[in-house]
Amino acid sequence: MGNYFTVNMEENFKRNQDFITEMNTIKIERQIQLRKQLRDRMVALEIAKSRELFYWFGSFYLISLVGSIAARKQRLVTLLPLVPLTFVTAYQADLAYGNKIHRILVEAEHIMQFEQELLGLPLGIPTAASIDLGRLQKDEQKKLHPLLPQT
Repeated sequence: MGNYFTVNMEENFKRNQDFITEMNTIKIERQIQLRKQLRDRMVALEIAKSRELFYWFGSFYLISLVGSIAARKQRLVTLLPLVPLTFVTAYQADLAYGNKIHRILVEAEHIMQFEQELLGLPLGIPTAASIDLGRLQKDEQKKLHPLLPQT
């Protein structure tokens, strides 16, 4: 009778241990997925900001080009420094008081919906197994070379 309880306890312990391992794996995978989605949103926002800034720089470039061509003929060189300052001021005013943030958010949502390839990680999403492998490799390196600084 005592042997039956010991075997039953060992089986219960093994099942509990497997359950805990499975729950930890699911927890890690959910955290990885959460971080990936947050990262995707941040990358989309950065791309959208860059595109919005590009529109302004493109406008500045075209107007400066036209202005410099016109200045060759009419000596408006004294007004040329006002052009970049006007664009910088207008850009900051649009950011502070305009709907620039809304346009950036709309562009970021567009990137997330239709340009997912821009948001990919270099080696894909890390898995619980790859994280454990990296941890084991670091432990192995620490055992083999205890005096080297750990990175």
